[in-house]
Amino acid sequence: MIHLSGPGRPGPDLKELIGKVALGDQNAFGGLYDAVAGPVLGLVRRVLRDPAQSEEVAQEVLLEVWRKAGQYRSERGEVMAWVLTIAHRRAVDRVRAAQAAADREQRIAAASHAPAYDEVSEQVEGRLEREQVRRCLKGLTELQRESLTLAYFRGCTYPQVADLLGVPLGTVKTRMRDGLIRMRDCLGVGA
Repeated sequence: MIHLSGPGRPGPDLKELIGKVALGDQNAFGGLYDAVAGPVLGLVRRVLRDPAQSEEVAQEVLLEVWRKAGQYRSERGEVMAWVLTIAHRRAVDRVRAAQAAADREQRIAAASHAPAYDEVSEQVEGRLEREQVRRCLKGLTELQRESLTLAYFRGCTYPQVADLLGVPLGTVKTRMRDGLIRMRDCLGVGA
């Protein structure tokens, strides 16, 4: 039986060819290949949109047709529909595999990305440092503590600190220097 393969051209009987392919007939496979390779590649290209991958998947499809020709059942549909179903499934599988790989790479990249700092750790560390500074400030004399507090926490200059505390400028400078040395020793900061 001869079917039309194109406009006005007779084509091979695909059912007859697939039957022979199922028996291992390589010449029959050549004829089947010639009849279905174009439509297979076209369908796969529409799904994948990548010429190199499309050719690879089309080869896989045709190899599967060679291996599984004995599984074709004529009562379930035409040979071309069976082959194109295999092609579509393979192409969709390739798209899904590529998407799964991209998702997996994205998850791995996100998991391996270490944040610049640990916010909770930074908050705890800051709180501990503030408490240590408060503790060390309590170990200073009243004049040292007031001088340092005015200069470092309120932004006053040496002359402003001297005016606010009502003591000579030289006394403020000496008390602040002594207070800073004691703070440095208390906090364990190297000289």
